[in-house]
Amino acid sequence: MNKITPFLWFNNEAEDAANFYFSIFPDAKKTDELRWGPGGQAPEGSLLTISIELAGQEMTFMNGGPSQKLTEAFSFSLACRDQAEIDDYWEKLEGTPLACGWIKDKFGLCWQVVPENIAELVSHPASMKAMMSMIKLDVAVLEAAAKS
Repeated sequence: MNKITPFLWFNNEAEDAANFYFSIFPDAKKTDELRWGPGGQAPEGSLLTISIELAGQEMTFMNGGPSQKLTEAFSFSLACRDQAEIDDYWEKLEGTPLACGWIKDKFGLCWQVVPENIAELVSHPASMKAMMSMIKLDVAVLEAAAKS
């Protein structure tokens, strides 16, 4: 178990979200779950938390009700080998494009879909400027700008 594990609050779709991510990440797995017993605050047998692992990152999702919502203030950065992998994840996440490689999926979780060497690329001012004008990142354009 990781010493620090992201713990994300969903209204009542934690299990649906986990299943969605299982369909996207080939090595994803459920590591634990907690369901309500008799006399709980939700129907017996309904999911309270589900712990999963995506690409080696442990996280827990909780069905906590509507009082808290996921926001852009929290995101996962998804490091991709190349443009094809960026395009693949971008399509699979089925979300709302934001800016600079960010996409918000149908559960409200934000993902930064970026090349593995994003820090190196945007250390060049022209590449940073190019990235700031993009929605989905274009690796070839970022690389060209970094060489200019």
